[in-house]
Amino acid sequence: MTKQMSEGQRAYEEKRAAKAGMSLDKWLSVKDREKQDEARSRAQSAKAADAEKKPGFFSRLIERAHKPL
Repeated sequence: MTKQMSEGQRAYEEKRAAKAGMSLDKWLSVKDREKQDEARSRAQSAKAADAEKKPGFFSRLIERAHKPL
């Protein structure tokens, strides 16, 4: 990880890595990769939600104003 861990945090992560059968470095890299994947998927779902969003009140008014009578 890029930030420094305290002694307690390091011990905790070492225990979790040992339980998973990995080295601490590998455990932290896997954990970081999962965090990046989750952030990427959250960004994609946010884009999809924005695309489905119906136009706002003023956007609809302006669109109507541009239509011929």
